[in-house]
Amino acid sequence: MLTFEEQYYNDEIKLIVGVDEAGRGPLCGPVVAGACILPKDYKNEDINDSKKLSAKKREKVFKEIIKNAIAYGVGFVDAETIDRINIYEASRIAMIKAISNLRVKYDLILTDAMPMNLPNRKVIPIIKGDAKCECIAAGSIIAKVCRDHYMEIMAKKYPQYYLAKNKGYPTKEHIEALYKYGPIKGFYRYSYGPVKVAYVKQLKIL
Repeated sequence: MLTFEEQYYNDEIKLIVGVDEAGRGPLCGPVVAGACILPKDYKNEDINDSKKLSAKKREKVFKEIIKNAIAYGVGFVDAETIDRINIYEASRIAMIKAISNLRVKYDLILTDAMPMNLPNRKVIPIIKGDAKCECIAAGSIIAKVCRDHYMEIMAKKYPQYYLAKNKGYPTKEHIEALYKYGPIKGFYRYSYGPVKVAYVKQLKIL
């Protein structure tokens, strides 16, 4: 059970936001952040870093989180923006968007190792926060499930890339398909090495 955030509750801090992102490594699609405020007394032993949960378990826990959360928000930053400003800054912006989509007032933000300068907001970045804080882990699950749902929609549009299976990550099958069909503008991250190579291959064919 993740309880690290309990030390931050006091008379002034009653609602804590946990925020994390999913999708730094994929070759295509957005980076997505999830922000979550859980009740102080809410405990769910199934909540953990999203990477440690199976897809089936994540879906189940995701439903429990959104049913019990005081508030949650999601932020997307697209591939073209990632190429323009880099994935680290894009992840920060996605987190800020997710936080801005919360519809309640809160007292503190805990992030998974991401520093932020937000006016009149106290932000504490925590190393490996998604493995320590229940609220950050909840944010990571929201981010991952929402991104996976998006990629499943895109898989129907672009079935040749096996996106439902790889979710945009650079699997052998995905890279082979990318080299065969070339990257899709606006969807693939052209600043990423395999996409650059695929783009050059496509230009040579043309």
